[in-house]
Amino acid sequence: MPKRDKDAEATTPSDALRTYHPVCDAIALILQPYAEVVLHDLASETVSYIANNFSKRDLGEPSLLHEIDFKLNDRTIGPYEKVNFDGRRLKSVSAVLRAPDDRAIAILCINIDVSHIQSAIQVLSAMSTVSIDQGKPAALFKEDWHERVNEYVHGWTTKRGLLIADLTRAQKQQLVRELAEDGAFSGKHAAAYISKILQMGRATVYNYLRDTKA
Repeated sequence: MPKRDKDAEATTPSDALRTYHPVCDAIALILQPYAEVVLHDLASETVSYIANNFSKRDLGEPSLLHEIDFKLNDRTIGPYEKVNFDGRRLKSVSAVLRAPDDRAIAILCINIDVSHIQSAIQVLSAMSTVSIDQGKPAALFKEDWHERVNEYVHGWTTKRGLLIADLTRAQKQQLVRELAEDGAFSGKHAAAYISKILQMGRATVYNYLRDTKA
């Protein structure tokens, strides 16, 4: 009767994957409570380990790897979208784990619950959107030159991909000149306000205005 190799007998494919359990736990922990990490044993094509199990899967159940179109030469799969049993939307990515001989032995799947993010986006969108019919009251903003200056400066810098803090002397001169041409300095204390938002002295603004008129 041939002698059994005790080491080979003691190390099953599932036992070999125990090395990755702390990795699964660490990923789930840093992203808790929004990440589930599932380790699939390719030898048996079953679920070998789950960290933060919110999909309610059982250890040992079929992996159903055809659902992610797994191919043996893959290294990573996704990101791709899934729907949890309770309707929550998941963003998932999978990594193929390989033995030293480059043989695929397991797939580590990270499922992120993005339903909370989508809900937050919907709330923020609803709060930040103003319909045309419910826009600015004409009487209230008719003489609000502060807002007109803010919108002009924001549009001017955005169009050029600039930040106010990064404007050069020449760019500030050009902006002051265009503000003047648009009548922005007609408001009381407008020069003081514009100097403040452009982060320069009031005297500098007056100098730029004199250069414009010269």
